[in-house]
Amino acid sequence: MPYDSRPVRVLVVDDEELVRTALTSILGRAEGIAVAGAVDGPGAVDAVRAAAPDLVLLDVDMPSAHGLDDVLPALRALPAPPAVAMLTALDTADHLERALRGGACGFLLKTMEPRAFTDAVRLLAAGGVVCTPPGSAAVLAAWTARTPPAPAPPPGDGPDPLDLLTDREREVLTLIAAGLPNADIAACLGMGVTTVKTHIGAMKRKLGAGSRVALAATLHRAGAS
Repeated sequence: MPYDSRPVRVLVVDDEELVRTALTSILGRAEGIAVAGAVDGPGAVDAVRAAAPDLVLLDVDMPSAHGLDDVLPALRALPAPPAVAMLTALDTADHLERALRGGACGFLLKTMEPRAFTDAVRLLAAGGVVCTPPGSAAVLAAWTARTPPAPAPPPGDGPDPLDLLTDREREVLTLIAAGLPNADIAACLGMGVTTVKTHIGAMKRKLGAGSRVALAATLHRAGAS
């Protein structure tokens, strides 16, 4: 899989030195990723200002500075905020929804396999959305279901093509437009990869789209993403 020549710069924020060491070791060995630093919660904002990372991996619950309540809002308030993905050892639906509301672009389990972890990091840095906890399916499905509807087309422009889609197909389309591969869409929505492919095939036929890019473009043109 080809990557941009410029490596993705990642800052790890966790209060446990052992976790910081393990994650920086995994990321440091991965193609196309450069570790911009590893700090605890109180040092996160200064580290972002100094290192200008593309992505921050932020522990959800740190005694020194709570990731969701303290660090995430501070990072999102910076003039040029980086993408932020939350790290956790627990699959907690409440944390996931709070992270999405706070502007996080992902939610990663610390127990992920190293290759899946680095693949997720690349996708997040490229502007995608990754939510890996198995229990996130219902939360993310509800979240995507709250996507504002597309504006009505002007008179004479014909019906909205998205009206042809089922609610489930719209959820899949939203995640395609966010950049998720089929396996991550399946994990987020609690379905099999084969079912995701079936939905994609149905959407291509309904919308006359020849590729995933064309599907995502349809959503963006409709103003629903």
